[in-house]
Amino acid sequence: MRTYLVGGAIRDRLLGLQAGDRDFVVVGETPEAMLAAGFKPVGRDFPVFLHPDTGEEHALARTERKSGRGYRGFVVDSDPSVTLEEDLGRRDFTINAIAEDEEDGTLVDPFGGVRDIEARVLRHVGDAFVEDPLRVLRAARFMARFAPLGFSIAPETMALMRAMSASGELDTLVPERVWQELSRALSSKQPSAFLRTLHDCGALRVVLPEVEALYGVPQRAEYHPEVDTGVHVELVCDMAARLASGDPVIGFAALTHDLGKALTPADELPRHVMHEQRGLAPLHALCERLKVPAAHRELALMACREHLNVHRLFELRDDTVHDLLARCDGFRKPERIAQLALVCEADKRGRAGLADSDYPQREELQRLHAAALAVRGADVAAEGLQGPALGEALRKARIAAIRRVRDT
Repeated sequence: MRTYLVGGAIRDRLLGLQAGDRDFVVVGETPEAMLAAGFKPVGRDFPVFLHPDTGEEHALARTERKSGRGYRGFVVDSDPSVTLEEDLGRRDFTINAIAEDEEDGTLVDPFGGVRDIEARVLRHVGDAFVEDPLRVLRAARFMARFAPLGFSIAPETMALMRAMSASGELDTLVPERVWQELSRALSSKQPSAFLRTLHDCGALRVVLPEVEALYGVPQRAEYHPEVDTGVHVELVCDMAARLASGDPVIGFAALTHDLGKALTPADELPRHVMHEQRGLAPLHALCERLKVPAAHRELALMACREHLNVHRLFELRDDTVHDLLARCDGFRKPERIAQLALVCEADKRGRAGLADSDYPQREELQRLHAAALAVRGADVAAEGLQGPALGEALRKARIAAIRRVRDT
């Protein structure tokens, strides 16, 4: 049995990064031989097995032939005659098409992946790249991870991605896969590279049209030196990744908080009055289409609706602050307020030249929330109140607590 370590584990090691899962390719074997050696089958679409001792994935070397539209339209051949080079040739990028012999550690690099790692270039392996529309999203997601290391996309690869975007092939992507790639990009160090890559190749208008619509929309330069709303969203996503260590729940709210600015009437530009409310409908549509998880959706809607209120926190009345906390369900789910404050900070600091600016509203909102949260319903109920009277008394007590903290 000839076994080779392949893909990401080698790539990340050569980049000096911590490697994730180790995947292996087995050459010249059959499923029956793998079972006889004690491997456990797990592959549904092609032969993949778990090592009996380590649990690591071992796939039989295979080739793929396009048989229909979309990323699922392939016929797989895992005959024992398939060579390692043929298996590597079906992969997406040269930096992922490197193998290492398990016996002697020799690298097998038929497509120049090591060279491209050294040059910091993301380059497709071969012409079969165009057969899988998911690879456009994977290229953008790899850029979100590797752009901080100086990576760029090879011009010929970008040309193929533009052709794929124009062909309509990306329409075959199922929402779950789009969301998976987006979520992973938002967890990376530079999500803006994901958005910029998709925007530049024409794919963003297909997979995230609500975000694509923000590019070219002007804002008031005194508040947004970057002016372009699409650029602002890129900066906010990067700031959110920095502040929240790549939490995709925070990242998704950062991505979608300004969707309403694409709907501002032309005669009102560059002002965006009521863009918070205008943004709710496209945000709902995006969440429904991509089947966005509830936690991401709820925070995103909250940030879209409330971010200007948080920016104006020091101007709000005590009762208005309380009602903001209540609208966000901050008394039943207190963690939401800290999340909202972080998204708003990312919005303020995600502007050209303002990355290191102060945002005291974040600490203040959490301080006022903690004071209101300390007022318990049981304390008010001791006065014998019930029903609506109890609710109103609790509201007044929490507003009073907010006022006391502000007065100190």
